[in-house]
Amino acid sequence: MGIMPIDAVERLQEGCEILGKMAAKQSIAQWEIVASQAYGTSVDIERGRIALAAGGGDGGFGIRVVEDGRYGFAYVGRPEEGGDAISQALSIARKSPQIKGFHLPSASKGTSVDGLFDARVDQLTPDDLLNNADDLISMVAGICPNGVVSGGGVGATISASALLTSEGIESAGTQSSHSMGIQVTIDEDDLLTSGWEGKGGHQLITSYDDFVEETVEWASETRKFTKNVGPTSEKEVVMTTGAISGLFGTIIPQATLGDRQARGESFWTGKIDSMVMEEHLSLVDDRCLEYGANSSSRDGEGLPSQKNILISNGILKGALWATRDAAEQVSLGNIESAQSTASANRDGHQEPPYPGRSNFLLTSSKNTLTRDEMVESIADGYLIGSVMGAHTANPTSGDFSVTSSQILRIVDGEIIGALKQAGISGNLSNTLTSGVTLGKLPLLQNGWSGGSIYVPDMRLSQGIRVNPA
Repeated sequence: MGIMPIDAVERLQEGCEILGKMAAKQSIAQWEIVASQAYGTSVDIERGRIALAAGGGDGGFGIRVVEDGRYGFAYVGRPEEGGDAISQALSIARKSPQIKGFHLPSASKGTSVDGLFDARVDQLTPDDLLNNADDLISMVAGICPNGVVSGGGVGATISASALLTSEGIESAGTQSSHSMGIQVTIDEDDLLTSGWEGKGGHQLITSYDDFVEETVEWASETRKFTKNVGPTSEKEVVMTTGAISGLFGTIIPQATLGDRQARGESFWTGKIDSMVMEEHLSLVDDRCLEYGANSSSRDGEGLPSQKNILISNGILKGALWATRDAAEQVSLGNIESAQSTASANRDGHQEPPYPGRSNFLLTSSKNTLTRDEMVESIADGYLIGSVMGAHTANPTSGDFSVTSSQILRIVDGEIIGALKQAGISGNLSNTLTSGVTLGKLPLLQNGWSGGSIYVPDMRLSQGIRVNPA
């Protein structure tokens, strides 16, 4: 027996059918039942030792009803207790504002997406994860005897889901996840430095060397302080995928949402078919992406998954919509026409669907560079390994002001030392319009880059202000 019980999917499907029959008995015009169940095992590492091994599961059923363009939502843990939840959802719908033209999607065939389930992950045992954690601790000790794995852990999760609607949509499936991450700390000579890296995906992780070595490298390199910090000014910077993905993930996805553009809450409002990024850059949202962290055969409302081209050669070509939000913005008169782009997400069974990204990929038509090549191209600037405070960035304007304690000084193409800390500010929307160079995109089946934001290392040549502490 694996992490997930053999009959987990069948039980979710049976539960959906029970709730669907209950909704039909109440003569509800349109209904949608979504079910989810996650089973997982994890091991935590603290202060160089395994601190906790845990396991468990969580799941339930969500119910959305639609009547005359009005909708309500409720959830329940057991399908046998769903009568009250359905009545609650219907009561909420009848008290909600009407959205003209809003109805649940019609039945259609789902998209086939590979690489989302690995049976080897399902067969992982608590002992296997303990061995993973031991290996991480041992590897760090072998590379850096004065380094300690001060935090981190290993986890394996199997998620099952099912969807059933009054319009004939019916689907179910499973996904696997294997992840690990460590923080390495070096505390000696009255100086404390650290590095953090993680790795994960749907497939079994079989190699740790890459991210362990990089974690130790950041903990070691940031101990080599330099007095040549330079003045506060705009500088060229190389931001690792870990540094840029947090900012990118906070700011850019919000700007691509159709409802935000329609309400004037995006810096790309009214800019369809206009240049919004440097000409060699393109951005897609691909829910069909093989091995993608947020890939699936259908979106959160049951529409077949698809690839949406948002920016092509720097030109804004589209936006992300879910069914309800598209109908709502048309009904309000904020936009002449809109329809779902199969971009509805769900945060489990306890929330209704909402418009959002799946797998964002930023690519370039120019040759990409390695991190070392990007560093060598900078006469006066910085290499930034991570940032703190990315969540405070303003997704409406694109402005950000963050700090970093993983920042290395570059002079004439060479790293000459580290800064204790620096403030980094700018406007990401403006910065991406000129002077951008991309690094190599991480392998999706082997690497992790901000979850569903796949952004490579990036050199930014304008609009980034660095304020050394």
